[in-house]
Formats: sequence, structure tokens, C-alpha cells
Amino acid sequence: MTARDNRVTPHLILPLGTQVVTRIAAKRLHGDECPAGVVGVVTEIPLDETHSYTVKLADGSLIRMRRHNLYIHRKELDEELGRAVDPLTERHLERFVIYRCVVGSRAYGLETDTSDTDRRGIYLPPASQHWSLFGVPEQLENELEQECYWELQKFLRMALKANPNILECLYSPLVEYAHPLAEELIAMRAMFVTKKIYQTYNGYVLSQFKRLEQDIRATGSLKWKHAMHLIRLLLCGITALREGYIPVQVPAHREQLLAIKAGKLSWEATNEWRLDLHRQFDEAYAISSLPELPDFAGVNRFLLSARNYASSPEWEHL
Repeated sequence: MTARDNRVTPHLILPLGTQVVTRIAAKRLHGDECPAGVVGVVTEIPLDETHSYTVKLADGSLIRMRRHNLYIHRKELDEELGRAVDPLTERHLERFVIYRCVVGSRAYGLETDTSDTDRRGIYLPPASQHWSLFGVPEQLENELEQECYWELQKFLRMALKANPNILECLYSPLVEYAHPLAEELIAMRAMFVTKKIYQTYNGYVLSQFKRLEQDIRATGSLKWKHAMHLIRLLLCGITALREGYIPVQVPAHREQLLAIKAGKLSWEATNEWRLDLHRQFDEAYAISSLPELPDFAGVNRFLLSARNYASSPEWEHL
């Protein structure tokens, strides 16, 4: 299991005017040596990461340095922490997974013999690790096993935004493990189903279909599996606005969806279906009785309760 972080990629070209800090001592272009740790501003950038930057120091002198010998000033502490030894390096945060479910084609009832088994879920780090100087990652990933677990607060914030992937986690019919805290969250999942679904689902499908059209023009090829899932997403969104829940599976349309996945339905027919579903989505939104916004206060109460539990000796020493 690996943790994704937000460290700066070291070989991006820094723009003019970027304030930097030197990692090592450097010889001024017209003068003596300056020590490591001095602050300057980038005044000339290289053509690529293999060449040096010109940096103007506070006293007006100039030095030339390669990117790997410069910090971005505002990112200095982040970079230093990234290289520091975390006393909790071997934290095995996967022990604190409170919810694990299957998503993707198998959860949708659209799998084939070659389909992967994708797992998603939530983890709740113990308070001591969450509060530490090093913090905890927003998500844990195991690409080999097709697994991803979001830190609880991150998961809740995405659910409040009506993120389709997150909402489908809460409504997956294939739950493999649910801690009592996760069971409590599932019991209150309807508070995330709001009219915001109209914007998030519609917006995502529109942008992705535009990309598919660009792919067709550029390469003449099409990602049929992706097109199928976009149609399925519209079907789910329409039902959500009409009936107040997320239908991960749409069995009435299974054969049609699989025909798209196999490339047996033409692009013209697929796009025509998509446009009709957008019209149905508009109609469903106009008459939907769902709330405009989720219950922020209720979700916050749940998060605070979970945080209190995460500070208990029982959870700290799991």
C-alpha cells in the first residue's frame, strides 16, 4: 500500500520571479562565495532542467544554479519535511480501513471475464498520527491490487460535492467490510443525495464526451468502455433526482450498455442516446424534490464523532 503525497516535482521549469532558497553554497558570478540557505529571485530560466537558472540575491549579486539545488521558498518546509525521517514511517495505515467495497464493472453488473476487481473505501487514521507534524495522506493506494482508500474527511468532502465515484462507494451493492462507523455513515448516505448531482454528473459527462469526440477526430478510435460508463452515469443521475438514491446498477439497460462497451452500437446512436438522457436529466432536475444542498451540519457531527473515536486507546493501538 502506498500513500500519494503532494510533493513538488523537482524538474518543473520555475517561472521568472520565483523566490527561491539555495540548498548549497554557490560562487557569485562577480564576487565571492555565498552560503547555502540564501534567498533570491529567478531572473533567467533555462531551456530545460539540465541547465542552470540565474538567481538574483538580496544584495544584487547573481549566481547560477541547477534546479535540484534550489528550493521554492514557500515550499521549503514542505520539501524538508518530505526528506525528513518520519518516526512513524512504518505506519501500516491500511489497518485503519473502516470501509471496503467493490466498484467499477463488477459493482455495476457490467463485468466480463476479463474485468478487474476494483476496491475503494475509507480509512480513519488514529489521532496521534493525524495530529503529528508529518500528518497523514489523503488517500492510500495499491495499484497492483486496484485499491484506493480515502482519509475520512477527504471522503466526506468529496461526497458533499456529489462526486460520482464517492457516492457510488456509499451505494455499492458489494460491500466487503464495514466497521460500525462505516455502517453509521451508510445509514445516513441519503443526506449526500442532493440536486448538486445534476451539475456534477452532467458536467462530467459533457466534458468526457467532448474528449471522446476529440479522440475520434484525432485518431479515429474510441474508448467504448468509457462511453458506456458515461451513459450509465446519466441513467443513474436521472434516477437519483427522481427517486432520491444512487442506483449503481441499471439492469433494464444492461444489454444496451454492453453493446456500447463491445462497440456494437454506433457512435451516432450512442451520442443520440446521450443527448436524450441529458434532456431527461433536465426534466428530472426541474421536478426533483431533493434538497439543493447536503446537510453540512449533520455530516460535520459525524466527522467529529469519528475523530473522537480515533483518539481512543482502542483505535490508537489497533
